[in-house]
Amino acid sequence: MNNIEYTLAVATPGTSQKLSLAGAGVAVVTAAAIGSDIVVITPTVDCFFRKSATASAALTAPRGVSIRKFKTEERIQIAFSFRGVECRELLPPCSITKSALAYAAGLRAEIQRKIADDEFRYTEHFPESQRAAQFDELPKHVLLGKLIDKQIETYASQVANGTLAQSTHDGYVKALTSTRMKHWRTKAIGSVTPSMLRAWISDLAVTAKFARNLLTPFRSVFEDALNDDLIKFDPFERIALTKLLKQTATDSKYVVDPFTEAERAQLVAAARPDEWPTVQFWLETGVRPGELQALRWSRANLAAGKVRIDLNQVAGQEKGPKTEAGVRDVELSDLAMAALEAQKLISLAADGHIFLNPRTGKPWTTDAQLRKGLWVPLLARSGVRYRNPYQARHTYASARLTAGANPWWLAEQLGHVDVQMVFQTYGKFIPEDYQKPKAPRLKAVA
Repeated sequence: MNNIEYTLAVATPGTSQKLSLAGAGVAVVTAAAIGSDIVVITPTVDCFFRKSATASAALTAPRGVSIRKFKTEERIQIAFSFRGVECRELLPPCSITKSALAYAAGLRAEIQRKIADDEFRYTEHFPESQRAAQFDELPKHVLLGKLIDKQIETYASQVANGTLAQSTHDGYVKALTSTRMKHWRTKAIGSVTPSMLRAWISDLAVTAKFARNLLTPFRSVFEDALNDDLIKFDPFERIALTKLLKQTATDSKYVVDPFTEAERAQLVAAARPDEWPTVQFWLETGVRPGELQALRWSRANLAAGKVRIDLNQVAGQEKGPKTEAGVRDVELSDLAMAALEAQKLISLAADGHIFLNPRTGKPWTTDAQLRKGLWVPLLARSGVRYRNPYQARHTYASARLTAGANPWWLAEQLGHVDVQMVFQTYGKFIPEDYQKPKAPRLKAVA
């Protein structure tokens, strides 16, 4: 047993001394504990021994574990070698016990195992350590959270210099700061493998479109990391993403639900005088909500019966269509022409936007404003079952297909490269609108 040092205080004033008593030696005298003092009564002299050493002095620390003594406390410290550097880290304050020392020894063993397997990340175990900052400067171990934040700053700069639309910026930032992305923030860029990405994508449980919106800015983080020599290869390049999404993505719950001819008439009838031209034109042209908001009188050729669609407004900003096919001349039906003629009395004098917010007399600024200010109240007044505003576009496509329009012509009117989107997304047969062709009458032959 270890010797414990005590201070001997004799009853005679001014006489005191230190001596060491073996643990076994204490047993030969009568002893009683009072607080932190140990009172010893001997047969020959009245005195007491005050314990001057702490209880931890009697504990033996395992290999690589030590007890550091400070002025106000004692702390457990572990030592290990990482990339040729001798590292010593203090553990959080705790009572110095055998269990605490055993825990420290286990933690040290776990760290050594991770170092051997090249899985140790300093910041995960000691985020406040100066060593953590030192080792994180190594390219492979830069945290993804740091790179994601840098990517967001890059997007902000691109908006400022006009190379990125604000709406696109907002979508990217929303994706990178989403709850799902927190999974990656504490992981080092060099530790991400294709199998880790495949497993994460497979568990997203979202539609393929949602997944692509989430992955597009995230993939840019890896592309930039590869260009900056932070990683040797881009793990996204080793994933068959299209195939993976086809196998794991959920089906969209969105349903094409066009308005019948009777419902369309009911909507127009329920609209106020300053609303019906907008509603009728929208249903008769199938333009997107943003295209409707951005349309100007300068793009209308009433003599030719066409309007030029070359702008789309998203989140208050106007920009060109995503594809060349999006720039198009939409042919106007008689009902669409009538709507524009009526709209002249409302907005032609302004020589700007064709369709205005009736409440303000100014152009619409967002899809939400159009939906809340016009669409929702209109459907409530009309008694028509509610559908979202984009169903106006579906209605145009479905009504034209039901009437027998050429699908390729319709794809051009909608701004698509081919007819695939027309058949798969926009077009739906409307039985109520279908007029069966009359069979020709045959004359009896005498």
